[in-house]
Amino acid sequence: MAVRQRRCGGGALAVCALAVAGVMAVGTGCAGAGPGADGGGGGGTGRRAVAGSGGTDDPAAVVRRAADVLAGAGCAETRTSMETAAGGTRVTIRGEGAYDFRRQLGRIKVVLPKDAAGAGGHRPITELLAPGALYMKNRGAGVPDDKWVRIDTTGLEDGNLVTGGVTDPMAAAELLRGADGVTYRGRTELAGVAVRHYRGVADIGRAARAASPSARGALAAAAKGFSVDAVPFDVYLDDEGLVRKVRHRFSFATEGPAVTVVSTMLLYGFGIPVFVRLPADADIYTGRIQQGRSGPETP
Repeated sequence: MAVRQRRCGGGALAVCALAVAGVMAVGTGCAGAGPGADGGGGGGTGRRAVAGSGGTDDPAAVVRRAADVLAGAGCAETRTSMETAAGGTRVTIRGEGAYDFRRQLGRIKVVLPKDAAGAGGHRPITELLAPGALYMKNRGAGVPDDKWVRIDTTGLEDGNLVTGGVTDPMAAAELLRGADGVTYRGRTELAGVAVRHYRGVADIGRAARAASPSARGALAAAAKGFSVDAVPFDVYLDDEGLVRKVRHRFSFATEGPAVTVVSTMLLYGFGIPVFVRLPADADIYTGRIQQGRSGPETP
């Protein structure tokens, strides 16, 4: 299968250098979490949407319904990493936070790597994730400390699959709706939880057509922005059908060396309360972001 390609303008490594911001809390948390919700890496959510057992179910069908199972489970904690490799240089961006799969709202703190000289000092970027929007705090030079930057993800060439330095957890799950050529790789264990490993290729266009309405716009943008519509993935589902880990491999065509981006998401602590408050209009920065360490210039 061909790897998904996307053309990057400007610095290739800068594609992952954005980080998003926020403390977005809407509602009162994760309603409807099962009574058996766990607080850590354990397994109970009160759901019993079985993921299939080594070939009893069609592997592609099992993987394609993963987004629906997550929406039914509600909220979870997440850890993310995004590794960019180009011409022998590797850069890894890490994130940690929580996500409400029913409301499709999340909050992730993103930590940028040291620069090429080994200097640190980058402040973590807070990202607030909402349907069609990405909010960032500590985004870059020239943005006041008390202001947020808002990006319309339906206008991004990649639909925010990699731009924010972390793949939106819902987008990562919705992308699996386009799963094809899926094979069952066997059972293993993640953080003490028994999981089933599946491998395949996600078709972004197919995923966009099958996506939930709130996720469709961003994935449709990604389907238009990428030049090859295939993203290899590995996903690990527990016995309830919940995604515990998913890794996508994106490839970008640039003027220089080819760029590979590996995005990994871990989910645990299902059923925890997640509070997200979107910034008021007065708190959104509308000026020009200066070129700085946190990423390329943004109009």
